[in-house]
Amino acid sequence: MEPSLPTLDTRPDPAQPVTSGLRRSMGPRHLVMIAMGGVIGSGLFLSSGYTISQAGPLGAVIAYLIGAFVVYLVMACLGELAIAYPVSGAFHIYAARSIGPATGFATAWLYWLCWAVAIGSEFTASGLLMQRWFPDVEVWVWCLVFAAILFGFNAVSARFFGESEFWFAIIKVAAIIGLIVLGGAALFGFRPLGGGGEHPFLFENFATESGLFPNGFTGVLVTVLAIFYAFSGSELIGVAAGETKDPATAIPKAMRTTVIRLLIFFVGAIAVIAATIPYTEVGLDESPFVTVFSVIGIPFAADIMNFVIITALLSAGNSGLFSCARMLFSLADEGHAPRALKKLTRRGIPLAALSLSMVGGLASLISSVVAPETVYLVLVSVAGFAVVGVWMSITASHFFHRRAFIRGGGDTSTLAYKAPLFPLVPILAFTLCVVSLIGIALDPAQAPALYFGVPFVAACYLYFHLRHGRTPVQPRR
Repeated sequence: MEPSLPTLDTRPDPAQPVTSGLRRSMGPRHLVMIAMGGVIGSGLFLSSGYTISQAGPLGAVIAYLIGAFVVYLVMACLGELAIAYPVSGAFHIYAARSIGPATGFATAWLYWLCWAVAIGSEFTASGLLMQRWFPDVEVWVWCLVFAAILFGFNAVSARFFGESEFWFAIIKVAAIIGLIVLGGAALFGFRPLGGGGEHPFLFENFATESGLFPNGFTGVLVTVLAIFYAFSGSELIGVAAGETKDPATAIPKAMRTTVIRLLIFFVGAIAVIAATIPYTEVGLDESPFVTVFSVIGIPFAADIMNFVIITALLSAGNSGLFSCARMLFSLADEGHAPRALKKLTRRGIPLAALSLSMVGGLASLISSVVAPETVYLVLVSVAGFAVVGVWMSITASHFFHRRAFIRGGGDTSTLAYKAPLFPLVPILAFTLCVVSLIGIALDPAQAPALYFGVPFVAACYLYFHLRHGRTPVQPRR
């Protein structure tokens, strides 16, 4: 049985600055681009090829639509919680106050694992793509170079990070719009630079020799975890809540904008890729974005897109490093991690937490030496498991938070933002996350995520109960 819960404040004050030390220096545009920067990375630019090859063209589009729907549900729950508790690295605070301290502890370390592994996958993917130009340079060399660059971006100030991520994200968004517009035009027959080769018309690629679902609908199910990984990062808005000006206004606005843009960009890009490239010819050896621009015949577009994709991957790693550092800072602030991780620089940067988080990128060095493509997929699966676990924690936290708020006499009409259709939204989101975890057991390539992820969560609960089981956890002031 978990220790006694801290008293749940059923009358949250969104204006109350909960996090001490960190500076509130980011606005809505920073939040949107931080979320976009965290989401638009290797999950879309690289591993989307794996999704299409497994689920088929139509199945991939359906899988991404499912992913976007679950993101909307999770973001709706997150919006209410982030305004109630506007703290940095907030997910475990939600869980600790609404479910129990042990769940909060496990959630924090699970999310740290998610982004620590993701940092490694972004570095590895970037190194793989750099070999297009520098085939003789080892992948791990690029990993070290990129790690140093991202550490520098994060070590200056939160606002500098927000500005750099804002411009990184603009580059990525421009690349996706270019793919949708130019690739879509080619599908309609407008391909002036494409030469005389044949090109599929509209969605004729969707009718494969094996039907609309060449690997059966099971192929769609087993790719859902990879899809959730592709959408991981949308919840970064909650992580940055403690460093946001006027969270009651900025957070709901940023969340609505993020969900709409992700739906358009992800589903649109996947539809164009699946309609352009036969599902049997996509994989992890080359980004589908590079392949599409090569197929439609735009001069030098493949090299330009390769550069854009590397920028996008580093942007996602940049957001991941920010998230890791804030989560460790929050854990230390709660007394669940060494006090040294709570120290801030004069600019308000948790430098010790930032340095430790960069260690997670070492996984990229291992994978780049052992088996870049194989181990990369395992890294994606583990990160996918971790983010799904965090999403489950967010939705469960919202369910218990709203229930306690109502039971405490709270009036939902007074909330600055409330998730719609309670309790359907959190229950449905939680259920779909559970289904995705069941689905990966059917895919041998992703099953290792369960072998590693489940024992990791169990170890977090066991450690917490051994360390804090008899001592009531004091709420943070």
